[in-house]
Amino acid sequence: MKAHVDATALPDPARADGGLVFLSTWSTGTPERQRATVEAIAWAWESRPWPHEGLLSYTVYTGADGSTVAHRSHWRDDEAYQDFFAHGRDERNAEIDEAVPGIERLGLHKTRLRDGVARAAGDDRVAGAIVITEGEAEVPRGAPGLISVHFHVTTDGERVISYAEWESGEGLPVEGRYRLAHGMEPR
Repeated sequence: MKAHVDATALPDPARADGGLVFLSTWSTGTPERQRATVEAIAWAWESRPWPHEGLLSYTVYTGADGSTVAHRSHWRDDEAYQDFFAHGRDERNAEIDEAVPGIERLGLHKTRLRDGVARAAGDDRVAGAIVITEGEAEVPRGAPGLISVHFHVTTDGERVISYAEWESGEGLPVEGRYRLAHGMEPR
């Protein structure tokens, strides 16, 4: 089974068959290194078979700050992730690090979806921006362009991470704002 890479495929944040969502951020330093990192990630995933049947989707976003890259991986359960971690994660990361040395891994949040709010949107809508922030902000129900907000709680119960989809990034703060770079699913 190969990875299918699509620059327009957003994950379904409320997927019923997924038990865990991992959210992580890397710092690359410059817009050029950010682009090179995204290219290296896409190659490392496209050039290998899909790593595990328990991985439901893997999505990469570029930060509006020109430096960060955010990752969202959706797993069936913790057992599937642990198996992947033991048999293949390092190989992909080593290839990415070789292509773009000095990437700084800023953190990984192991979460479970707690709840979410979505407004009705046509099938042709594509989020132009994703905002990932720590903490539970009040859901901006009347905000123009808001598609959905989903709250994730870290598995240790210590943090809440919000994942909001917007029609565009206009008017949103740069910090925590990302655009879809690649969505990957098994094929």
